[in-house]
Formats: sequence, C-alpha cells, structure tokens
Amino acid sequence: MEFTTADVEKVFLFDHLRKGCEAQYAKDPLDSDNLLKWAGSLIELAQFQTVTDAKVMLNDAIFKLEEVLTLSPGKHQALWCLGNAYTTQAFLFPDADVAKGHFDKAVDYLQRAENEDPGNEIYRKALDVAIRGPEILMELNQNEMMQQALGGGGGGPSASSNATGGENIKTKKNNDFTYNVCGWIILACGIVAWVGMAKALGPPPPPAR
Repeated sequence: MEFTTADVEKVFLFDHLRKGCEAQYAKDPLDSDNLLKWAGSLIELAQFQTVTDAKVMLNDAIFKLEEVLTLSPGKHQALWCLGNAYTTQAFLFPDADVAKGHFDKAVDYLQRAENEDPGNEIYRKALDVAIRGPEILMELNQNEMMQQALGGGGGGPSASSNATGGENIKTKKNNDFTYNVCGWIILACGIVAWVGMAKALGPPPPPAR
C-alpha cells in the first residue's frame, strides 16, 4: 500500500483528532460529541489499515457510536456514522452473506438518520450506497477474480519465485484492495466532513524531527 503526501497528512490529522478525543474522554466520559468525533476519526483511519486492523478499528468505532446513542438517543450524526461504519465493514468480508448482514445494519441506521434529519443529501447518498452495497461488492469481487485470471496467464513468475514471494504479493493486493474500497466508500458517504471537526480541535503539533 503506497500513501500520497495527502494521505500522510490525512492520517496525521485524524490521528491527532483521535488522541485528543481519547484525552478528553478520560476527563469526561459522558461527552457524547467527543465520542462522536472519536468514532469518526477511527472510521477515517480504518481506510489506511490492513483488513484485520481495519475490522478492529471499525468495531471500536461502532462501540463508541452505540455509546453515543445511549447518551443521546436519536442523535442523527451518530446514526449516520454507524451506517457508514457498517457499510465500510461490509466491504471487508468476501463472504456475500456475511457482508449482507453488515449492509442491512447500515441501511437500518442510515434510514433512521435520514428520518431524524429529513432532506439531508449526505445521508441520502450514504443510504443509496448501502442499499446498492451487495451489488457493488459483487462487481468488485468479479473484477478482482478477472484480474487474477488474467494475471495467471503465461509469462508470469517462476514456481520458485511464487513460493518465496507469492504470499507477500497476495498480502499487498489484499491491503491495496482494502485501501481502495474503503477510501472510495468513505468518500462516497461524505465522511470527509470530519475534517471540520478535526480543525475545531486546533492544528496538530509539528512532526518530530
């Protein structure tokens, strides 16, 4: 997985937000807005992780968002983020049935968010993506299988090189696939709005030299 300069800056920004929220939580664990920002930063950061780490990070975000709804039932921003988290999570599961369970949860939360804030275009777009999720995932999997089939033709690496480097190549492809899918879905759902919340915490400290 290769990061651009913009990616590195984004990771640094949201990691700064995550750490700030964690510190604030220690002072006031009942601050629902802080929990919401914390969960949003985790959802953003998840797109830059491996499949395994992304699942862990998204589960953590979901736990925090459920805590937000316990403190502030009907908070549509939390419902929206929960829908985004489940949509993103669904794309990390190759099993269509497992993925559909996550898409169904996403649709439920996003529909509730839209009901709480009717006419919100961001919520409507996120809901449309979740509804079409199983179809999108199927297309992505088909494209992945097609690329693998085309890449398996003549002129490929020798058996010995496959034995020594095949696993690394497979891991890199999985990581790249996760990054591309999560990055696309998060952009489609409009989570970039969290940048405004990150700025509200103030500029991050300069990187250590």
